[in-house]
Amino acid sequence: MTSIDHALIEGYLVRTRWFGGKGRPFAVTRARVLADLSGDQDRPHVTVYLVTVEYADEAGGTELYQVPLAGYDDLEERISHAYVGALEADGHVRHVYDAVHDRDAMALWLDGFVAAEDAGHAEVGGLRFRRLPGEHVDADLRPSPMTGEQSNSSVRFDETAMMKIFRKLSPGVNPDIEIHEELTRGESEYVAALYGWIETTVDGEVLQLAMLQEFLRTATDGFELALASVRTLLADLEQEPDDSGGDFAGEAARLGEALAAVHALMRERFPAERRGPEASAELARAMTERLDRALRVAPEIEAFAPRLRDAYAAVATLDGLDVQRVHGDLHLGQTLRTSRGWRIVDFEGEPGRPFAERSWPDSPWRDVAGMLRSFDYAPGVVEMSLAGSGRIPDEAEQTLRAERAAEWASRARRHFIDGYVAALASEVEPDEGGGHPRDDGREEERRVLLDAYVADKTVYEVVYEKRNRPGWTGIPLSTLARIDEG
Repeated sequence: MTSIDHALIEGYLVRTRWFGGKGRPFAVTRARVLADLSGDQDRPHVTVYLVTVEYADEAGGTELYQVPLAGYDDLEERISHAYVGALEADGHVRHVYDAVHDRDAMALWLDGFVAAEDAGHAEVGGLRFRRLPGEHVDADLRPSPMTGEQSNSSVRFDETAMMKIFRKLSPGVNPDIEIHEELTRGESEYVAALYGWIETTVDGEVLQLAMLQEFLRTATDGFELALASVRTLLADLEQEPDDSGGDFAGEAARLGEALAAVHALMRERFPAERRGPEASAELARAMTERLDRALRVAPEIEAFAPRLRDAYAAVATLDGLDVQRVHGDLHLGQTLRTSRGWRIVDFEGEPGRPFAERSWPDSPWRDVAGMLRSFDYAPGVVEMSLAGSGRIPDEAEQTLRAERAAEWASRARRHFIDGYVAALASEVEPDEGGGHPRDDGREEERRVLLDAYVADKTVYEVVYEKRNRPGWTGIPLSTLARIDEG
């Protein structure tokens, strides 16, 4: 397959979960062939397309998507859910399917990683397969597409490895690959080890298409684990949070320790520095500008604006800012709890920003604030689900439920911070007086930064929820009310 009807791709894009332009007027203006992977009698021929999407609304803009298509002479009922359409060339009809959902097609990707194992790289059909040393990947592993993802697609190879296929692409080095490579080389126990990745070159720039990682067989999504903990607590309102069978405090503390360890290793593997007061002033200015933009979209924030501006102004008074590489989009949904502890995943950074910006050094307290916000979201989501269950509790029960939910969030936030700060302190050799020079005079700075980052993140959430899930705006607005109360 080479040329393909753009309308065929447009019709398929709107049926996928990973296409970011649903609901917007768009057109596919180009479909370039990135690679052709030749199959055999047991495997289909696969063409990997780089699809350019242009938007016709006021926002406009273009996006690039990766669409690998597997071609068959006959209809394949086993992957009918991934059917894209029929192509006719020279009187011959080929039926094409999204190759990610086809285990026979995905075996071609596995072949590429296997071929790259000895030398660390291999060229296959126009794709460059890269491998890190140390982990053998068997050619007989069975591919299985995974479900439930939003912006990317994943394929599991038995219980050995998982390949994440980036759907929306940007030229340059993907932070998810870049950071995982360094953390893997640094032997971090808090990430899924990186085994390799796939890339190509387009118009002189690298385009990274997929990454192969350790499969975490016993993993549970961190947000789902938190939801279960809240449900257990709210099922018996007579329990105190620390007596609940689903108490999350210990998990929160261990997660704080894990994040501190990851941050420490990132400081070792990437540049980190202390910037002067101009950096603090610039951060405060950026937060204030985001607030001003948010007020135009969500005027209900106005009541809390004076306190928010005070929090940002406090940042401007700091004498400097420690910056380093960070996760950039951290929340409980970016964590996995395994039988061997917490793992932090998805280091792509904030969606929608160019790779170069996602790689900018930032304060690690941005990541901490993102996790603290997740601890507010978990009880908020459970409370909303209970409110929609049809059962109407009396006023006393409603009040007690809200109190227990708030206690759960406060307890999780406190233990997470305690675990994080204690782990930070353990990194540094005590000085002659028994203290830690890293902490000298920094406690107030940490408080100011954390307060500001939490406020900044919460403002962002109000705007996001108003645009995407209006029924959820009460969760971040309740946090703004708490901030306003001091």
